[in-house]
Amino acid sequence: MARAHALEAVLEELARARSDPSSPASLALLRSTLGGKSGHAAAAAARIVGDFELVDLVPDLVASFERLLVQPLRSDAGCAGKAAIADALYRIGAAEIDVYLKGIRHVQLEPVWGGKADTATELRGTCALALVRVHHPDYLVEIADLLADREIPVRKMAAQALAYSENAAAVPLLRLKALVGDDDPQVLGEVLTALLSLAPHPSLAFVERFLDRDDVAIAEAAALALGASRRPEALALLSGFWERTIDVALRRAALLAVAMLKHDEAIDYLLGHVRDSAPLHAREAIRALAVYRHDPRRRAQVDAVVRERDEGTLRSAFSEAFGDERPASS
Repeated sequence: MARAHALEAVLEELARARSDPSSPASLALLRSTLGGKSGHAAAAAARIVGDFELVDLVPDLVASFERLLVQPLRSDAGCAGKAAIADALYRIGAAEIDVYLKGIRHVQLEPVWGGKADTATELRGTCALALVRVHHPDYLVEIADLLADREIPVRKMAAQALAYSENAAAVPLLRLKALVGDDDPQVLGEVLTALLSLAPHPSLAFVERFLDRDDVAIAEAAALALGASRRPEALALLSGFWERTIDVALRRAALLAVAMLKHDEAIDYLLGHVRDSAPLHAREAIRALAVYRHDPRRRAQVDAVVRERDEGTLRSAFSEAFGDERPASS
């Protein structure tokens, strides 16, 4: 109980230090906290260091990280301290290669009900991003291992780190991962998104191949990756996919992906569905266009087409998707 009260008191002090983190008193508090035994307190201090990019405290972050690697289940249960320290170093842009390499390889299995859970997933993913940021020569090798990590969040962050690298040398690695597949469709979606970011033109046809997979979740992930690319060329792929699929969920995903493209031709395509398609498809197009519910210009465009068609089910779909507030009639 006394330990809990002491931690609570430190956290309250750290919260107050945010108002003036560079003051001598705040810096002294941050250093003493990072040098202490509590991983949770170190995490709170590290977040302040990272938020305000207090470069002078980088050595204290590194020393704290090393200390929390010793008997980590006791010193840093939940891996919060090490993850926050790595994130702070990453945000500062500190070239602490040794920390990032230790972090990207660290697995921390902790007892949970019915077994054990790895609490170091955020740490590994953050260190992948950090190695990219500091241009470590072997970051592709390190991140390749993470693409096969047993934890889903780590595999997703590995794909994101490769996209962040803006390095076309990562394309073969990502294509191989996509072809080998993943148990989680969201991981595959991140891989396809990374490919479209790094090599958009050759990757469009590659990603299109995943639209016709028998697994609905994989096809949906490919459609959303195309939408996230915002490539004008993706509209033809997505509209063709909508035409040839009969699965309701996939048609809905295709229309949402078109809305995600966020260019005029894509919006016109969806408005065409609202204007001319069967009520079922028109309603789905309205729901897809709801991503623009906070854009007055786009909202007014959809509203005008719904009013022009003057069909009760579409007016209801508009109100449900965009809210009850409608632009005034001219």
